[in-house]
Amino acid sequence: MLNNDKNLFDIVLLFALPASGKSEIRHFLANIEPERLQKEFHFGETLQLDDFPYVHFMRRIDQECEKIGQPRIFFPSNDAPMYNARDYATLFMLLNEDYHDLINRVKIKPDSAALWMFDRFDSASLKVDMLPRLGLLKQKIRNELAQSLEKEARELLKNKLAEYPENFYNKTIIIEAARGGKDGSTLPLQDPEGYQFSLRYLCPEIIEKACILYIDVTPEESRRKNEERTDPNNPGSILNHGVSLEVMLNDYGICDMKYLIENSEVKDTVTVKAHGKIYHIPIGVFDNNDDKTTHFRQDYSSWQLEKIDEFFTVVKKVTDTMFENYKNK
Repeated sequence: MLNNDKNLFDIVLLFALPASGKSEIRHFLANIEPERLQKEFHFGETLQLDDFPYVHFMRRIDQECEKIGQPRIFFPSNDAPMYNARDYATLFMLLNEDYHDLINRVKIKPDSAALWMFDRFDSASLKVDMLPRLGLLKQKIRNELAQSLEKEARELLKNKLAEYPENFYNKTIIIEAARGGKDGSTLPLQDPEGYQFSLRYLCPEIIEKACILYIDVTPEESRRKNEERTDPNNPGSILNHGVSLEVMLNDYGICDMKYLIENSEVKDTVTVKAHGKIYHIPIGVFDNNDDKTTHFRQDYSSWQLEKIDEFFTVVKKVTDTMFENYKNK
């Protein structure tokens, strides 16, 4: 269990459209002295979870399927949106499992990391009423895919286990994700689009301890920054991966978070109805339309002191708002 000072957040859900500054904020938090983070942001030393590596691995599975003449499973092409957007709930099920494993420091030593990942995807899919698609493959095909993807799956496992701390004293768990809907959609978004849908699939243990740090940028700014940051030679990078324009318009053409804030039952929260309960998750909104975060994508040694101080001043107001509701949870 988390063993935190009462002035610290246990879990922060870091949400925004793609390329809005989420990963840069995580990079910032990982490089600032813990005492200052605690004092000014209510953040302990950060432990970080993210669903992007799973999206990338899903695309890699499809690429390997294509190489051996098998139908794709998750995406119709490398640049297309998912076949079924319910897989956004699948991703949250994987994050639930990551959280459980982290808190309990579960030892994981599979003979095959790829087959272990395939089983995880199938288990998560079943929990959101989808088929166990990898389990439906012939064993020969499944093993061939696993062999091709073993190195990448092993790296995923290595990164997952690397987040396990010696203890949880004064720690804050950051969970990063992006959700949205099709460009031109009206609000509220309909399932399975948007945060309203996906939030229902977070486990109670996360929802009860969480607050949301939402980075607000327009879809147009999100698309601009996505194009700017994309490194085609490093598609799996947390800081430099890109999203195709087709996906940006179909999955992230509109964001429902501000709508959820405006229609919440409690000020400065998002109302989530899940697991037979009603939750009010505290939220703070960081306006990043003038891009205060790209500076922190570079190596820490290149950061300018005035940029760091400016960022602290702006974000502190946001985290103070979050904490007003959070301290009474």
